[in-house]
Amino acid sequence: MVITLKSETKTELIDITSKIEQIVQKSDVENGFCFLFVPHTTAGITINESADPDVKSDILMILNQIVPWKAPYRHMEGNSPAHVKSTLVGTSEIIAVENGQLLLGTWQGIFFCEFDGPRTRKVHIHFLKGALAG
Repeated sequence: MVITLKSETKTELIDITSKIEQIVQKSDVENGFCFLFVPHTTAGITINESADPDVKSDILMILNQIVPWKAPYRHMEGNSPAHVKSTLVGTSEIIAVENGQLLLGTWQGIFFCEFDGPRTRKVHIHFLKGALAG
C-alpha cells in the first residue's frame, strides 16, 4: 500500500496518523507489525507527540539550527541540508499492531517529515502478520 502526500512548505511535519490507522483497520492484520518507509532522500518519518503543535515547530526549529540552510555544502543541487535532516530523522518506522490497532502511546502520532518541499511524496506501508507476545 502507498499513500501520496503533498507538502506545502520547504520544511514541515505532516501528521499522517489517521491515514495509517485507516489502512490498518482496512487490512486483515489483527496482530503483527506495520512497516512505514519513505523512498526519498530529502524526507523522513518519525513518531512523536501529536497533541501539541508546538512540538512540531520545536523539532523543525532545532533541526534548522543543527543543520543550517547556509553552509559551505558541496552538493551542487542546493538541498544538502534536506539530505542531512533525512539522515538524522530516518526514513522508516516499525509500529506494533495489536487487536487491529496501532500500538501508539497516548500522545504519539506519526509524522511525515518534509525537508525539501513543497513536493509530492510517497509513504509505503507493509505489514507482517503474527502474534505478539505479552
